[in-house]
Amino acid sequence: MEPGFDFGMIGIGVMGSNLLLNMADHGFAVIGFDLKQERADKLEAAAKKGQVVKGTTRVEEMVASLKKPRKIMMLVPAGKPVDSVIENLLPHLEKDDIVIDGGNSHYKDTIQRINYLQNKGIHFFGMGVSGGELGARLGPSMMPGGDKEAYQYLKPILEAIAAKADGEPCVAYMGNNAAGHYVKMVHNGIEYAMMQMISEVYDLLHRGGGLTNQALHSIFKKWNEGQLHSYLIEITAEVFKTQDDETEDPSDFLIDHILDQAGSKGTGKWTSQDAMDLPVAIPTIDMAVAMRDLSVYKEQRVRAAKLYNSSVNKIEITQNDLGHLENALAFCFAIAYAQGLSMLAKASDELNMNIPLPDVIKVWKAGCIIRSALLGNFTEAFRKDPKLPNLLLDDEIAELLKNREESIRQVLEIGIKSKIPMAGMMSALSYYDAYLSDRMPTNLIQAQRDFFGAHTYQRIDKKGVFHTEWYVEGE
Repeated sequence: MEPGFDFGMIGIGVMGSNLLLNMADHGFAVIGFDLKQERADKLEAAAKKGQVVKGTTRVEEMVASLKKPRKIMMLVPAGKPVDSVIENLLPHLEKDDIVIDGGNSHYKDTIQRINYLQNKGIHFFGMGVSGGELGARLGPSMMPGGDKEAYQYLKPILEAIAAKADGEPCVAYMGNNAAGHYVKMVHNGIEYAMMQMISEVYDLLHRGGGLTNQALHSIFKKWNEGQLHSYLIEITAEVFKTQDDETEDPSDFLIDHILDQAGSKGTGKWTSQDAMDLPVAIPTIDMAVAMRDLSVYKEQRVRAAKLYNSSVNKIEITQNDLGHLENALAFCFAIAYAQGLSMLAKASDELNMNIPLPDVIKVWKAGCIIRSALLGNFTEAFRKDPKLPNLLLDDEIAELLKNREESIRQVLEIGIKSKIPMAGMMSALSYYDAYLSDRMPTNLIQAQRDFFGAHTYQRIDKKGVFHTEWYVEGE
């Protein structure tokens, strides 16, 4: 086959096919490989008249048909399948060809693959893709990282198919090495935190306040028209109005039949683990991971509820309370973003990735799961200082948080009185209070460490490292 295709895809399930069809809509000739013939046939059948779209079950045919340098993306499960695909591809590749891993691979695995393929003259990119199946078809948010010069060959295609915000494509070069997968990992960590805190507000309104699903739909729909405008708030409103297909009762809603055990793919855990290694504090993301873990222990929770005769204290939710809840959630979203972006700032330096934070904000503005109106507030902060270590140090963000501080404290007081667990939102406020503390009680921790382990301490009144004999043996 004569080389004439612009882009190749390995793995043409729904995501892979949708990305290729998106490219075809923008005039690119695309070819997809899959072991299943029916997927190859389905891809070709989905193409519009005049589009150049081909499916194949022969990887060598796909590679041979691509223009040089070849641009090949894989969408396969993380781990060994990625390495297997690479090994199958290698005999057919040439110097300067480009291979992209569009899955949720761990960034450390991506670093190893970059080094391995670099020695063979192949450019390897780790690229985070957010937006799900619909986003892939209509415009995803994409976070590619790898060799900057090689990115120029990918840029025209990726910018064409990306979601657009303020006329700008939601894709940008994220930095060296595995920066793309690192940014996507942190994106997912922020996603965990936002979902956790939305669920806590739901719990307070539903179990605590006794609000119906119809009322919850109306509240979240209204919130999505204001400061909380976001993908997650939008879909939450939709969830509350979705009826259960298993029954014919119009008052029976699906949400009430879903088991309260949250699954995960591990990216939230990776975020927490890596933050501790850096180190950087992201307690709200950590707590979101922990609460998903706790949700799995359903049987134990049921036993504990019976043992302690546990029940929530019912509360009346007023319009004033709803205003506080809206402000509190905006406060907590901002804190979750601040924690994630501070982690990216730290990792950019520590791991030599050179992550451009203003571009990260741009990429997250549309097409991705954590897109929200709040991101518009952060653009100016990073425009003024691209190396800003934490959003909380920006004047305008400080005003945003201070104006909502009373609301988060009011909401948590209601949560405590009603016995509704609000661990994510509590961690957000505690992080805020701690970050604003010019003196933390960790001086006592350091004294304790020196007491039992002679770990030494520093003083605030003079330089040096000190140790104290805290007690005389026998006294």
